[in-house]
Amino acid sequence: YKSVIVAGTHLAPTIKVAEAAKVIENSQRDINIAFVNELAKIFNILEIDTQAVLEAAGTKWNFLPFRPGLVGGHCIGVDPYYLAQKAQEKGYHPEIILAGRRLNDSMGEYVASQVVKLMIKKGISVNGAQLLMMGITFKENCPDVRNTKIVDVIQSLEEYGITVTVYDCWADADEVKHEYGIVMENQLPDQKFDAVVLGVSHKEFLTLDYKTLQAENSILYDVKGILTEKVDGKL
Repeated sequence: YKSVIVAGTHLAPTIKVAEAAKVIENSQRDINIAFVNELAKIFNILEIDTQAVLEAAGTKWNFLPFRPGLVGGHCIGVDPYYLAQKAQEKGYHPEIILAGRRLNDSMGEYVASQVVKLMIKKGISVNGAQLLMMGITFKENCPDVRNTKIVDVIQSLEEYGITVTVYDCWADADEVKHEYGIVMENQLPDQKFDAVVLGVSHKEFLTLDYKTLQAENSILYDVKGILTEKVDGKL
C-alpha cells in the first residue's frame, strides 16, 4: 500500500490492532448512520424534512454529515457483528453496536411500509400494484450486490402483494438471479408503474424524467433523498 498511496500509511504495532481499527471504523459509521435513520423516522412522524434539518445542522463546524439510508455491502453491515461476537465470547454483551445493527437492518421494511402508506393515501390499490425499483446494488455507480438491502425492500413490498420490477444498469442480471432469485432488467422498462422507488443513486438515474415511468395516479419515493423533482416521499 505504501508504494501506491500518496497520503501515506500508518504502521499498526500488531495485526490485532490493525484489524480492530478497521472493525471499529466501520462500526462507528454504522452507528452514525443508525442515528440519522432513527432521526428520519422521528422527523417523518413530526412532518419535518429530515434533509433540511441535516443541512441546517451541518452549518456547525463539527457536525458529522451522515445521511439516512440502507446499510448493506460487505463492510459496514458486517464488521459490527464480528466485533460483537468477539465481545460476547469474552462475556461482554455490547449494546450500542447491536442496537445500531438492529435499526439499520429494519430500514428495508420501513421503506416498504412508507411506500405502501403513500399508495393508500393516493387511493392506489396495493394488492396487485406494479412498482419499479430503481437499482439493486448496495451503493451507487458500482455493480456490487453483496448484502444489498434493496432486497429487503423488495421482499417486504412483495409481501403486500405488489409486483416489483427491478431495473439496474450496473448490476449483473445473472448474479442477481443466482444470489437472490430476483429477475432483473438491464434496460429501462417501457411501462407505466403505480409506484417508482429510487433505491440507488446511480448517475444514470439522476437525469431521468420519472414522469414517463409513472401512471397517472402513482407515487415516487426517493430512498436516497437526491431527486430535485417533486417526490411523494423520501427518507
